[in-house]
Amino acid sequence: MSIMQQKTVQTPHGTIPYLEGGSGEPLVFLHGAGGMTAQDPILEALSATHHVYAPFLPGYGETDDNPELRDMLDYTLHTWDVVRALGLRDPVLVGHSMGGMIAAEMAAVCPNDVSRLVLIAPAGLWKDDHPIPDMFTLLPFELPQYLFHDPETGAKLMTAGARIDDPEFLKAYLVRNARQLGMAGKLLFPVPDRGLASRLYRILAKTVIVWGQSDRLIPPVYAKGFEAGISGSQVVEVPEAGHMVILEKPDAVAKAVASVT
Repeated sequence: MSIMQQKTVQTPHGTIPYLEGGSGEPLVFLHGAGGMTAQDPILEALSATHHVYAPFLPGYGETDDNPELRDMLDYTLHTWDVVRALGLRDPVLVGHSMGGMIAAEMAAVCPNDVSRLVLIAPAGLWKDDHPIPDMFTLLPFELPQYLFHDPETGAKLMTAGARIDDPEFLKAYLVRNARQLGMAGKLLFPVPDRGLASRLYRILAKTVIVWGQSDRLIPPVYAKGFEAGISGSQVVEVPEAGHMVILEKPDAVAKAVASVT
């Protein structure tokens, strides 16, 4: 049974569902383009030492994509609205992939409101010599090789044990994916460059950047870009882990998070 409970909070953009669990110092976790569930091992690992709040981004969970949220700034400010609605001040801010991109923008826009930041394989930068695969064109059976160190094991994690070519799984996946990627496309398509590189210098938070060494979606070389842009930041590379390091090595990620608190 998951220790995370689903609750809701009211914001200027409507009712936002979020997951909450654990005890200790408050921590806000922002999920990636693949979404999240209450059973995600990273939430369990983080909640062992922190009081975790994990809001669903628009278009994920039971939320609808909000047409009023049009660009990166809108989503950044919306997520700050969620943090304030939760009554939190200076929580540990943690984001994975697309969520890491939003977390970095939050810390850049309001540098005095974030003192501890963990970016887990964040999107947001672009290198012509290391292009990021277009995730919007990938079919379900293609994803594990990009997301996981061990694609076979990763496929089982991604499908909760169902066959990735099972028609029922594919039907549910495609319906969910279409809704989720409608939101993600505003930030990641055709490339995830929304000018973040020019704002990283504004981040004042103690920052740890976590990357799976086998990440084939956003290659680990991108960690150097974030490290160069954020003064005093530290990179933690996790062996035998891919882009979904939060599924493959959640305890290693939690240890990195603990290092900023």
